Amino acid sequence: MRTVKQVSDLTGISVRMMHYYDEIGLLKPSAVTELGYRLYDDEALETLQQILFFKELDIPLKEVKEIMVSPYFNKMKALENQKKLLILKRDRLNGLIGLINKTLKGDNTMSFKEFDMTKYYNVWIEFKKENKDRVIKTWGSIDKFDEMIEHMKTNETELAKNAIKLYGSIEKCAEATRKDLNNDKLITMGDKYDEFKNDFLYHKHPILKKLYKKLTADLSKDTSLKEIQQIAKEITDTVKKDYEIFKMDRGDNHWYHMMSMTDPEWIEAVDNKYGKGAAKFIKEVFRIYLRDKQPKLDRLYEKLAADVSKDPTSKEIQQIVEEIEDTTKRNYEHYRIDIGINNVFLSNMADIYLSSANKDMNVVDKKYGNGVAKFIGESLKFYSENNK
Repeated sequence: MRTVKQVSDLTGISVRMMHYYDEIGLLKPSAVTELGYRLYDDEALETLQQILFFKELDIPLKEVKEIMVSPYFNKMKALENQKKLLILKRDRLNGLIGLINKTLKGDNTMSFKEFDMTKYYNVWIEFKKENKDRVIKTWGSIDKFDEMIEHMKTNETELAKNAIKLYGSIEKCAEATRKDLNNDKLITMGDKYDEFKNDFLYHKHPILKKLYKKLTADLSKDTSLKEIQQIAKEITDTVKKDYEIFKMDRGDNHWYHMMSMTDPEWIEAVDNKYGKGAAKFIKEVFRIYLRDKQPKLDRLYEKLAADVSKDPTSKEIQQIVEEIEDTTKRNYEHYRIDIGINNVFLSNMADIYLSSANKDMNVVDKKYGNGVAKFIGESLKFYSENNK
């Protein structure tokens, strides 16, 4: 057992702060002597250590208490998540130190005020405080949401540049983000997606349960077989009849993307449910069945990526890019999403594709073939620079 003074000397936490932790019920002493001295055992010190980790991540003490008293709190899992977040924070601080060093050498005259992302991050923090259930539902947990924010901060300079490029200022970007996070149409659509996912994974729809089990009974079968494609038709007819998300405007698009199986967590869940390789099998089955229902934007990108030997600045390629711009704009308008300045949006997308082209096995090349990310990036960049 250690006294509060000994714990203070060991950890650097003031005696007054230790008393405060006791008062708010965050860390109670293991025992109290007859004279009123607080004593702490090794288990209490382990709890204190976790509190300090949370504190280092700038999580308010009230939230720390809610997390640690939850019946679902897992100490080892919490440590793993804290480690990830602290590594991200370390990388972000290293980046800031590097930026300061460049500025001191005269290599960088960037205004920190101009690139201050505080208002942008505050939008996400406020959203988390006011919508904890939605955060957990969408991101899986508060920890994963916090990890996403830390990922943003590791690339803060680039994020700030893109925000100003797209919206004109950090303030306008923050306001657009606030509107998107509270977009009723997207929230409703997300809830309807979740309704189907929940029924699908937990067999809450008896007909779909039977059909999906039948579809995945033999994953070695040819996905183009008539009997397999007939099951795909029965599944599609069922979901379009029973789920609003697939009956509403652009329902075919929603169904196509749902069965494209691109989300790693979704793939893992499907494989766990129906056997290893089931997600890939289902994806191929519906790729064949829904080939005539492929969303226009997907078709345009496939058309653009069909032959990378062509000149990305040619009239033929630039006409495809023009269609991509128009379709993207209409899609965003339909869902009431603010994409900033249209032309700049394409320029930003070009930078993303060109950046991904420098990464080994980037997802675009993996999907369409080697060199496609670079080709798409160059095509979009030329269009954005010559259609201002």
